[in-house]
Amino acid sequence: MTLVSPAKAGTETATAPPRRRTRRAAGLAVSLGVLLTLVAASIAIGAKSIPPGEVWHGLFHYTGRDTDVVIRDVRLPRTILGLLVGIALGLSGAVIQALTRNPLADPGLLGLSAGAAASVVSAISFLGVSSLTGYVWFAFLGTAVASVLVYALGGSRGATPVRLALAGTAVYAALYGYVNAVELLDSAALDKMRFWTVGSLASANMTVVRQVTPFLLVGTVLALALGRSLNAVALGDDTARALGTHLGRTRVLSMAAVTLLCGAATAACGPIAFVGLMVPHLVRALTGPDLRWILPYAAVLSPVLLLGADVIGRVVARPAELQVGVVTTLIGGPVFIYLVRRRRMAQL
Repeated sequence: MTLVSPAKAGTETATAPPRRRTRRAAGLAVSLGVLLTLVAASIAIGAKSIPPGEVWHGLFHYTGRDTDVVIRDVRLPRTILGLLVGIALGLSGAVIQALTRNPLADPGLLGLSAGAAASVVSAISFLGVSSLTGYVWFAFLGTAVASVLVYALGGSRGATPVRLALAGTAVYAALYGYVNAVELLDSAALDKMRFWTVGSLASANMTVVRQVTPFLLVGTVLALALGRSLNAVALGDDTARALGTHLGRTRVLSMAAVTLLCGAATAACGPIAFVGLMVPHLVRALTGPDLRWILPYAAVLSPVLLLGADVIGRVVARPAELQVGVVTTLIGGPVFIYLVRRRRMAQL
């Protein structure tokens, strides 16, 4: 009889058959191919039809023509931002679901998007901030403050998944009550917030991309590095301690990763619903419960969903467009209902 050491109890990948690992790696490679296809489609397809030759010219032989400007200065930054935001939302959703042991959790559960919204509406109403580059820093600050508040209310080092979820719900309700009150009292703030709160990539530019990229890179590396520790946390606190996992440190680092990812993504394009919920949950059904596979898959497939939704929004309402936040909500609503009503939900 073969004995399995406790250190291997929560690491399904280490004992997975080679065929299963090969299948997962192949699936990840196919997902990367789909993502590259969506990146190309996002650059080539828009409200204005541009021939492939003109797209190539705008990317690699820029001369300042109208089509060059559309490709290089409008669609390329929009695609890059969609790629980065998609990665951030997918990873932050997967980390939150593991941290709270709730397969239907998303970044909104911890009140992070509410923190960003409260900070942005305050900046608009009281400080007169009107540019997207100004929103970025205030939204990121609001997300950081909300994460610290949720962690403190959840018990700090003694925080549990249930306490974090309850604290996040309370912070979410309080902050969005504040946002609604300010918007009712200040019509100018309401007008400026309306576009941001829908969730959009339409105002993307390279300045915003450069501002949020460092935060997203650090958050991505941190989230991917937490896969093994989050595997242990998903087994329960007692088991995680038995496996040598430092629970307090893992939760602090997880909150830091989520703050960096969700904060920068929300700051850049507003709150976009359902991406951080749907993709990690569906990925778990493909890969199993190992976070070391869930996180890379979520980082690849979330931008596939976001860029695909953005392309759909540009095409279905030509010459106008539907904002990506509207499209993801239209897709995510039915999917969420399906997930809730499933008899056998994917377990963490």
